[in-house]
Amino acid sequence: MPTNPIANLVNRSNALPTLHELFPVPCSLFPLTPTPYSLLPTPYSLLPTPYSLMPDKKVFTPEMTADGSFTFFCSEIGESYHSRQGAIEEAQLKFVKPCQLAEKAQQPVLRLLDICYGLGYNSAAALAEIWTHNPHCHVQLVALELDSTVPQAAIAQGWLNHFANPIPQLLEALATTGLVETQQLQAQLYLGDARETIQQVQQANFQADAIFLDPFSPPNCPQLWTLEFIQHLAQCCSDTGRLATYSCAAAVRIALITAGFTIGSTIEVGNRQPGTVASFTEADLPSLSIREQEHLQTRAAVPYRDPNLSDSASDILHRRRHEQQNSLLEATSHWKKRWLREQRE
Repeated sequence: MPTNPIANLVNRSNALPTLHELFPVPCSLFPLTPTPYSLLPTPYSLLPTPYSLMPDKKVFTPEMTADGSFTFFCSEIGESYHSRQGAIEEAQLKFVKPCQLAEKAQQPVLRLLDICYGLGYNSAAALAEIWTHNPHCHVQLVALELDSTVPQAAIAQGWLNHFANPIPQLLEALATTGLVETQQLQAQLYLGDARETIQQVQQANFQADAIFLDPFSPPNCPQLWTLEFIQHLAQCCSDTGRLATYSCAAAVRIALITAGFTIGSTIEVGNRQPGTVASFTEADLPSLSIREQEHLQTRAAVPYRDPNLSDSASDILHRRRHEQQNSLLEATSHWKKRWLREQRE
């Protein structure tokens, strides 16, 4: 596998600054100090009637998943936020476990970077795993989210109450104020296009022990699966850190490899395909199957590109289609037919 081409460009300090030191000027929407819980508005979970119609008129349609947890269906994208085989199960099996948070919890400080925070399940499951194994581990969480109404809507439904205290209260404060500082947790929620906010994280030299990459699927949200965006993620990952995503798309995996990661395959959730885990070393990474390796040699592996981190989804998709048409790699459809034929022989 290729070596990391950017590791030497990043100052990976061993110092452990607070989030205030890392991010001295939070998003202007958030106060500089967290609001005490006693002064917060009435918790959404205690409202007489949970609601899915937020003040900005966005409608979130609740859906129950197979493990009993709920998710939302996003009509704008045409996708659910989580696998219907189990929203919380997906958080645990596709993100928490592959990042080895149980083992990393033995560190005095553990840093998490949650891309597309959404309903908050991934961060909630991570905190539960960490504090189960070490209640004294201090967690620094940086979460990036485009739309504040998404985590607020999940709070309104009371869905984070599945997790043990104080996780629901902490993440409710995060969704409400954008900033939490306690003895156990320092967390900051940045709103806006993740292609912009990730650059703030990188400039602050935040070095994550675990990165959760959880946007909508590449065809619907190619902006956050491009080679350029993933290169920024690589610069925010510590030398021993791990990145996990539910996607096994060849274009995503090639982008991770090009950014310097070594990749492995994670287990399936329900009838979904396996996900991907990435790190800068091969240690303990589950290997790709022969079929997965061959998939990376087809046109499906042509990565999404966004040179200035500012192109529209349609422009990114159009560019990739053009590059695929001109690629010398085997057509993916031909490879699939050949693979099936060879397996029957």
